[in-house]
Amino acid sequence: MTDDNRLLAASFGGVAGIYERTRPDYPAAAVAWLTGEHPRRVLDLAAGTGKLTRSLVAAGHDVVAVDPSEPMLVQLRAALPGVDARVGSAEAVPLADASIDVVTVAQAFHWFDPAAAPPEIARVLRPGGRLGLVWNMPDTSTPWTDELWRAINANEPRTVERPELPEPFEPMESRTFTHSQRLDRDGLLGLVSSRSYVAVLAPAERDRLLVRVGALYDRVAGTDGLTMPYVTHCFRSNRS
Repeated sequence: MTDDNRLLAASFGGVAGIYERTRPDYPAAAVAWLTGEHPRRVLDLAAGTGKLTRSLVAAGHDVVAVDPSEPMLVQLRAALPGVDARVGSAEAVPLADASIDVVTVAQAFHWFDPAAAPPEIARVLRPGGRLGLVWNMPDTSTPWTDELWRAINANEPRTVERPELPEPFEPMESRTFTHSQRLDRDGLLGLVSSRSYVAVLAPAERDRLLVRVGALYDRVAGTDGLTMPYVTHCFRSNRS
């Protein structure tokens, strides 16, 4: 990971509350596709404030949540006091060998060390266990969503490439799902503020960006807010 990427990854702790309030959840159908239909012991890795963790718990799984940011885990523990939440990373998972049926990673696999993380994930997975990756990506097929995401980061990818994993992981399967999120004005401003590349901006530059986002909201939103569309990109691979 480059120094710039480390700075971006570390930025989430400073916006943990905003992240919790404004980031979207994940479609139930996507969670079922990633984990399977039956209750499993699941490690939600890089769990953040628990956006995916909630859905895993609701589906009946026995969940351990691991994240490197204590401020993010404070939010998770407040929302999900019954979940075992631990500080740790994808490169140093605080769990025993072969103790997990499914590892899930939401919005975070691209932050992991590509050399160190896959073998560490394989270590905690039981043989035949599964790794499931998920990203909510903006659906920019409508003009206002395209305008929004170009304003906040014109270089952000609009899709996710299939990750390549070494043995003992099998080739990745992929599937997409549609998803959406209702937002009021404060919600949209918070959603933008929770992006890593916005969190690290100088205050004056961030303020100018949020003024533009607020003006866009005022122009396109209805009386009951707006609906942010997403394409949820999912990938899964079994450990041989």
